[in-house]
Amino acid sequence: MDERDELTHEVIGAAIEVHRVMGPGLLEPVYQVCLEEELRIRKLAFLSQHKMPIVYKGIALDKEYQLDIYFPGQLVVELKAVEKLIPVHEAQLLTYMRLTNTRVGLLLNFNVSVLKDGLRRMAL
Repeated sequence: MDERDELTHEVIGAAIEVHRVMGPGLLEPVYQVCLEEELRIRKLAFLSQHKMPIVYKGIALDKEYQLDIYFPGQLVVELKAVEKLIPVHEAQLLTYMRLTNTRVGLLLNFNVSVLKDGLRRMAL
Protein backbone atom coordinates (compact mmCIF):
# COMPACT_ATOMS: atom_id res chain seq x y z
CA MET A 1 0.00 0.00 0.00
CA ASP A 2 1.52 3.35 -0.98
CA GLU A 3 1.49 6.44 1.21
CA ARG A 4 -1.66 7.93 -0.39
CA ASP A 5 -3.58 4.69 0.09
CA GLU A 6 -2.51 4.52 3.74
CA LEU A 7 -3.69 8.09 4.23
CA THR A 8 -7.06 7.50 2.56
CA HIS A 9 -7.45 4.34 4.64
CA GLU A 10 -6.78 6.33 7.84
CA VAL A 11 -9.16 9.14 6.86
CA ILE A 12 -11.91 6.68 5.93
CA GLY A 13 -11.42 4.94 9.28
CA ALA A 14 -11.69 8.29 11.06
CA ALA A 15 -14.86 9.17 9.12
CA ILE A 16 -16.42 5.80 9.97
CA GLU A 17 -15.68 6.42 13.64
CA VAL A 18 -17.31 9.87 13.49
CA HIS A 19 -20.35 8.41 11.75
CA ARG A 20 -20.54 5.57 14.29
CA VAL A 21 -20.49 8.01 17.22
CA MET A 22 -22.60 10.85 15.77
CA GLY A 23 -24.91 9.04 13.33
CA PRO A 24 -26.60 10.58 10.29
CA GLY A 25 -28.87 13.63 10.26
CA LEU A 26 -26.61 16.43 11.48
CA LEU A 27 -25.32 19.44 9.56
CA GLU A 28 -22.01 19.38 7.69
CA PRO A 29 -20.18 21.73 10.13
CA VAL A 30 -20.79 19.23 12.97
CA TYR A 31 -19.18 16.43 10.97
CA GLN A 32 -16.36 18.78 9.98
CA VAL A 33 -15.32 19.56 13.57
CA CYS A 34 -15.78 15.96 14.70
CA LEU A 35 -13.72 14.58 11.82
CA GLU A 36 -11.01 17.16 12.47
CA GLU A 37 -10.86 16.06 16.10
CA GLU A 38 -10.71 12.39 15.11
CA LEU A 39 -7.87 13.15 12.67
CA ARG A 40 -5.99 14.96 15.45
CA ILE A 41 -6.54 11.98 17.76
CA ARG A 42 -4.95 9.85 15.02
CA LYS A 43 -2.06 12.36 14.80
CA LEU A 44 -2.69 13.22 11.14
CA ALA A 45 -1.56 16.68 10.00
CA PHE A 46 -4.06 18.48 7.75
CA LEU A 47 -5.37 21.91 6.81
CA SER A 48 -8.95 22.79 7.71
CA GLN A 49 -11.14 25.01 5.55
CA HIS A 50 -8.09 25.71 3.37
CA LYS A 51 -8.67 28.75 1.18
CA MET A 52 -7.36 28.88 -2.38
CA PRO A 53 -7.59 31.99 -4.55
CA ILE A 54 -9.68 31.86 -7.69
CA VAL A 55 -7.44 32.64 -10.65
CA TYR A 56 -9.15 33.53 -13.90
CA LYS A 57 -7.00 34.09 -17.00
CA GLY A 58 -3.98 34.61 -14.80
CA ILE A 59 -5.74 37.16 -12.57
CA ALA A 60 -6.29 36.39 -8.88
CA LEU A 61 -9.87 37.39 -8.08
CA ASP A 62 -11.28 38.61 -4.80
CA LYS A 63 -12.98 35.27 -4.04
CA GLU A 64 -11.67 31.91 -2.91
CA TYR A 65 -12.37 28.21 -3.02
CA GLN A 66 -12.49 26.52 0.36
CA LEU A 67 -11.39 22.92 0.78
CA ASP A 68 -12.97 21.17 3.77
CA ILE A 69 -9.92 19.11 4.71
CA TYR A 70 -6.66 19.14 2.80
CA PHE A 71 -3.52 17.08 3.12
CA PRO A 72 -1.25 19.17 0.85
CA GLY A 73 -0.27 17.31 -2.28
CA GLN A 74 -1.72 14.04 -0.98
CA LEU A 75 -5.48 14.17 -0.43
CA VAL A 76 -8.50 16.46 -0.75
CA VAL A 77 -11.49 15.58 1.45
CA GLU A 78 -14.89 17.10 0.65
CA LEU A 79 -17.63 16.63 3.25
CA LYS A 80 -21.35 16.56 2.63
CA ALA A 81 -24.47 15.97 4.71
CA VAL A 82 -27.03 15.64 1.93
CA GLU A 83 -29.86 13.29 1.04
CA LYS A 84 -27.88 11.95 -1.89
CA LEU A 85 -24.61 12.65 -3.68
CA ILE A 86 -25.11 14.08 -7.15
CA PRO A 87 -22.69 14.56 -10.07
CA VAL A 88 -21.95 18.20 -9.16
CA HIS A 89 -20.47 17.01 -5.83
CA GLU A 90 -18.03 14.77 -7.70
CA ALA A 91 -17.25 17.58 -10.16
CA GLN A 92 -16.49 19.91 -7.24
CA LEU A 93 -14.04 17.42 -5.73
CA LEU A 94 -12.36 16.75 -9.08
CA THR A 95 -11.96 20.50 -9.64
CA TYR A 96 -10.36 20.95 -6.21
CA MET A 97 -8.03 18.05 -6.96
CA ARG A 98 -6.99 19.58 -10.30
CA LEU A 99 -6.51 23.05 -8.81
CA THR A 100 -4.30 21.70 -6.02
CA ASN A 101 -2.51 19.19 -8.26
CA THR A 102 -3.61 16.41 -5.91
CA ARG A 103 -4.20 12.98 -7.41
CA VAL A 104 -6.52 11.50 -4.75
CA GLY A 105 -9.75 12.77 -3.22
CA LEU A 106 -12.48 11.54 -0.90
CA LEU A 107 -16.10 12.62 -1.06
CA LEU A 108 -17.82 11.78 2.24
CA ASN A 109 -21.59 12.09 2.71
CA PHE A 110 -22.47 11.58 6.37
CA ASN A 111 -26.24 11.63 5.84
CA VAL A 112 -26.51 7.89 5.16
CA SER A 113 -27.28 4.86 7.32
CA VAL A 114 -23.93 3.21 6.56
CA LEU A 115 -21.00 5.50 5.70
CA LYS A 116 -19.65 3.23 2.95
CA ASP A 117 -22.81 4.12 1.01
CA GLY A 118 -21.83 7.79 1.14
CA LEU A 119 -18.16 7.36 0.30
CA ARG A 120 -16.47 8.01 -3.03
CA ARG A 121 -12.72 7.76 -3.59
CA MET A 122 -11.62 9.56 -6.72
CA ALA A 123 -8.28 9.67 -8.50
CA LEU A 124 -6.85 11.74 -11.35
